[in-house]
Amino acid sequence: MLCELSCGDNGEGTMNCSTEKKTAETKPWHLHRIFTLSARLILGGIFIYASFDKILHPAAFAKGVYSYQILPDGFINLTAIVLPWLELVLGSFLIIGFWLPGTVVMSNLLLMTFTGALLFNMARGLDIDCGCFSTTADSAINFWTVLRDVSFLIPAAYLFYVTFFPRNKPALNRGDDELS
Repeated sequence: MLCELSCGDNGEGTMNCSTEKKTAETKPWHLHRIFTLSARLILGGIFIYASFDKILHPAAFAKGVYSYQILPDGFINLTAIVLPWLELVLGSFLIIGFWLPGTVVMSNLLLMTFTGALLFNMARGLDIDCGCFSTTADSAINFWTVLRDVSFLIPAAYLFYVTFFPRNKPALNRGDDELS
């Protein structure tokens, strides 16, 4: 029974179990799954790593948020408390693969917002600390900081593409069409 389900009957009463055909059919999906898992793990790790110091030092992070001079004063403390926890949750969800459509959208929006804030303040000529991974002076905003954040958008964009524009999704039950 298991052999019939996995190999299929060739119509002559014998099993037609060609491993070459199955390997050729599934090989691109293995590569696709490896890229998707890698992108999820990379982004998840980045978000989790970025959240730790901010969670431990919310007052210092609030000063960093204030230095960007983008948010009204009333939103600075709220942002300093909520944003690191959001990064931690999104990073965890990416790693475990939970609620991926929403997680991928939120991750992309956050990364675009962070990159936009860096570019905005770089264009304004403000000499402030990035505050991306640490509440201490880890790196001033410069070309390399922006390039680093833009590089984070590559796996994020890939995840967005494979989540919302899948091509040739593998059938979960290949034999269902033949049985009906």
